[in-house]
Amino acid sequence: MKRRTFLKTVAATSGGIALGYRPVFADPAAPDRQLNAHPSGLPRRMLGRTGARISIVGYPGFALAKYPQEEGNASLRQAFDAGINYFDVAPAYGNGKAEISMGLAMEAMKIPRDQVFLSCKTKRRDGEGARAELERSLQRLKTDHFDLYQLHVVATDKDVQEIFAPGGAMETLLQARKEGKVRWLGFSAHTKSAALALLKGYKFDTVMYPINFIEHFTHKFDPEVLAFCRKEGAAAIAIKAVSAGAWKPGEKKNRNNWWYRTLEEPGEIAQAMRFSLSLDPVVAILPTSFFDITERCIAGGKAYRPATEPDLAQLRELAGKYAPLFAPKADATVSFSPHSEYYASHA
Repeated sequence: MKRRTFLKTVAATSGGIALGYRPVFADPAAPDRQLNAHPSGLPRRMLGRTGARISIVGYPGFALAKYPQEEGNASLRQAFDAGINYFDVAPAYGNGKAEISMGLAMEAMKIPRDQVFLSCKTKRRDGEGARAELERSLQRLKTDHFDLYQLHVVATDKDVQEIFAPGGAMETLLQARKEGKVRWLGFSAHTKSAALALLKGYKFDTVMYPINFIEHFTHKFDPEVLAFCRKEGAAAIAIKAVSAGAWKPGEKKNRNNWWYRTLEEPGEIAQAMRFSLSLDPVVAILPTSFFDITERCIAGGKAYRPATEPDLAQLRELAGKYAPLFAPKADATVSFSPHSEYYASHA
């Protein structure tokens, strides 16, 4: 059934958004937006065309690379008991430490594999390298398949061309899906142009992208990508949803010099989550990779309701206090892959 949407008017007064700009919010009454809550109270949503239902808050596996194994075990079990069934990780996180830690934690905490939606990624653009990372990740996570496998941090024209080239990573992903080692395919991108080029090149199941009130209200970083997701039926997963933007020059960085600022106050976190999770077709958010922020996001997820006009007004004002993390001038042009027709035919 085709998604129904409604438009909410944002009468912007600051932050670079033109008067009358209308972000597309999902109709909460649409069948695919219905929330099926876990007994803990954390809602779950349909992940696009896949038919899978995942928690609206995912577990940020990168966090496991920063803490001792025992703390990681406890955090992962706590998240699972709180209703999280979507767990995300990648070999790039802590140079493999996060994957190893998650595999050990899943085993030690006796988390049933059939009760989790396990997501992993590869930063390799060549087929051989992507295959090596996939097999190593499966071994580290102690599983025979990933529910979702993604191309990681695609940003440049070179990335896209190499991925779709003969012998590129896309060939490995398609073959792995045939083998049953991955169920669905997606990507994460940090530039608008790369995300659009990938969406034009293949009918991906998911798009992991920075969907955040600061990036939205200061330079409309997400609307075009989300519109393409709606057109193609791809589910969007919001990363950096609770980011507080870039560090300002000379500002002292906290959280062990983490590369961007994160919201800290529970009320602001919940409000930022409401914004991202209300946009169509966003299904879930991934917290900033710290255990305490994850706990606050779980609380925000349990209290989730669609964003209101007062929420938008407050977030628009708050956005003006921060610097965007993904500056428009850094979004280099990425061309359409010449191999896209082949991959589109293999969707």
